[in-house]
Amino acid sequence: MNAMRALSQYQKVDSHAQTSEATPHRLVQMLMQGSLDRMAQAKGALSRGQVSQKGEMLGKAVAIIGGLRQGLDPSKAGESQSIKDLDDLYAYMSGRLTEANIKNDPQLIDEVARLMITVKSGWDAIASHESAQPA
Repeated sequence: MNAMRALSQYQKVDSHAQTSEATPHRLVQMLMQGSLDRMAQAKGALSRGQVSQKGEMLGKAVAIIGGLRQGLDPSKAGESQSIKDLDDLYAYMSGRLTEANIKNDPQLIDEVARLMITVKSGWDAIASHESAQPA
């Protein structure tokens, strides 16, 4: 087994272990980080002229964002407008990444990454706030 294949297998096992033990909140964090990682990989591929890899990574980022959209729960009382706004933002992000893929535009990838970082920062703060609450 070559080193790259061994590393890939290790990463798969590690990812599986993390997801099987993660809270729903942590799973969302992992998805958000995964989308950011795929966007960074797409930008790297684009800068190297690896158009097919760029497309693959942007496709994965869009799929992850789609998963985040599917995880939204519009039945939450009192939060329906916030959930709709977040759904709209995720739809916008997906559209912009699709456009970035078509146009080979790294600035569009950066735009979506900045938006995701903002959303993830807020999500991360919720976890920090909850863990600081007395039991």
